[in-house]
Amino acid sequence: MKLGVSLKTSQNLALTPQLQQAIRLLQLSTLEMQQEVEHMLEENPFLELQEGDGGDSSDSSDGFDGGQASLQDSPAGGSAPEPQRDGPGGHDGDHDGAAEESDAAGQAQGSEEREFEAVPEDWGGDGSMDISPNDGEWGSDAPAPGAAGANDEVDAADINSAHISLADFLHQQAGEFFLDAVDRCALDFLIESLNEDGYLEDTLEDLALPLARSLADVDELLHHFQLALNLLHTMEPAGVGARDLAECLQLQLRALQRDEHCDCEPALLALAQQLCQQPLELLAKRDVRQLCQLTQAEPEQVRDALLLIARLEPKPGRRFADVERNAIVPDVLVHAAPPGQPGQQRGAPSGGFVVRINPDVMPRLRVHEVYAKALRGSSSHAELQQRVQEARWFIKNIQQRFDTILRVSQAIVARQHDFFVHGPTAMRPLVLRDIAQELGMHESTISRVTTAKYMATPQGTFELKYFFGSGLETDSGASASSTAVRALIKQWIGAEDPSQPLSDSQIANLLKEQGIECARRTVAKYREALRIAPANLRKSL
Repeated sequence: MKLGVSLKTSQNLALTPQLQQAIRLLQLSTLEMQQEVEHMLEENPFLELQEGDGGDSSDSSDGFDGGQASLQDSPAGGSAPEPQRDGPGGHDGDHDGAAEESDAAGQAQGSEEREFEAVPEDWGGDGSMDISPNDGEWGSDAPAPGAAGANDEVDAADINSAHISLADFLHQQAGEFFLDAVDRCALDFLIESLNEDGYLEDTLEDLALPLARSLADVDELLHHFQLALNLLHTMEPAGVGARDLAECLQLQLRALQRDEHCDCEPALLALAQQLCQQPLELLAKRDVRQLCQLTQAEPEQVRDALLLIARLEPKPGRRFADVERNAIVPDVLVHAAPPGQPGQQRGAPSGGFVVRINPDVMPRLRVHEVYAKALRGSSSHAELQQRVQEARWFIKNIQQRFDTILRVSQAIVARQHDFFVHGPTAMRPLVLRDIAQELGMHESTISRVTTAKYMATPQGTFELKYFFGSGLETDSGASASSTAVRALIKQWIGAEDPSQPLSDSQIANLLKEQGIECARRTVAKYREALRIAPANLRKSL
């Protein structure tokens, strides 16, 4: 082996911390971004949240062009640089995407000494990344993260303030029992051991063993726990404290038997109790013939009992679920443009739409102007100046995040115009590559933008990914969106005769009559994705 020294040239891409932050912020959900903003406010003393009116800042400059950005006013293919590229935690990109990232990083570094301009209340973005010569706040009157917007149709915070948990509801009922201290503690312990559906997943032995100091203590604890469980089974909502679904249904049937106002016949309730003691698979399949053999009852009686069981609640704690955690705050708002709105292009489809960022999700951030001015021109506080620059970069990346979301949303609305007018059955085939090529972005960027970002539309609120779907061939040579096909399947099943539900093969034939080639297996896959049971389980008794 011969040793030697040689030289060679090569190129590689180094992601700057600012670019990495931009990529990470782009893929965060609204909640995660708010948490990131709160973290930065605590960590960086030069970053502050404007609490009052955005117009009070004496250092604010002119805001972005804007108001409500209509689809035609703000072209989806704007000229904003795109630093949201592949990086840690993102999708893999190709060499061209890496080169674009390098260009974006150079442009970003060249403008880091400039500061930010204020943004009006209904900022819609203009696709540009220009920075004005001061650190004025942007987002104007948009409320701080977590603040409720004045125009919200449903205020999740107000709902949550009136919300009572299942445990609190049960503790209130427990206070009506005359129990000694030990039995009350046992009952409270069982209540706190319930899951969110109201089930007791652990056995009494498993609950007692960690609390006992000896075997004698275990027996005594089991006695108190059994007494507490018997009381728990008499509480509202009926079925709470059950160990499994069969016991939950039986507890609800016993509650109906105790209810003086129940109009169900005692014989029907007794038969329903008997059915709940049979294998649940037979109830799920509605196997009337097998159930008749097991219970020695007539088919008509079994059908009536099955209908009664179907009206019971399999999850007693469902209505006590915390509604706030399930509330979706849209990132983008879409609504029909008023007639004659300026900016509507001639020849554009009738019924244009206005697309804008939801002001309730935009944090009103700015660099603390007093501190920033005190450090200007000072060479002895390099570390503090670095923190000021970090605050500016964070604001810029937040602004760029919303601008990219807006551009992608505008492109989606333009491509799926018929959906916003006619609904899901009018959805067109669309893939990430289509939007990426239109906007001059990388597919990984579009993937980040459309994940965990939501759009409120006249048809409802949807994740941006909802508007993308593969195409199925049609007789005309065109393609139909898989989303539209699923909507058709749901529509047909919703209108079917319950006594003769449509099979997957019949649905495939209906699609073929519409000119859409869709195999039976594909229909079954779409039906399962819609969480619709097969025909034999949908058939009425």
